[in-house]
Amino acid sequence: MACSNQMSKNNVTFRLDNEKRVALDALAASMERNLSYIINEAISLYLEIHQWQLKEIHQGIAEAEAGDFATDAEVGGIFEKLTNVG
Repeated sequence: MACSNQMSKNNVTFRLDNEKRVALDALAASMERNLSYIINEAISLYLEIHQWQLKEIHQGIAEAEAGDFATDAEVGGIFEKLTNVG
């Protein structure tokens, strides 16, 4: 029996303003890819960014609920490091 590593695919229909469509078509042409590839890449990046952000938010909430805060000295040290440009 053959094993396929390809994920199942579903069609999705949505409205897209003309400006975005033209930009996506131009990008696809310049990359020698089809529109489906470009849209899938864009969605993958969107999901990656927002999933990371949500994970960081939940981690921060858990740390705050556990009382895990930076001390005044730690905050002051980081502030000085970031504002001391030379």
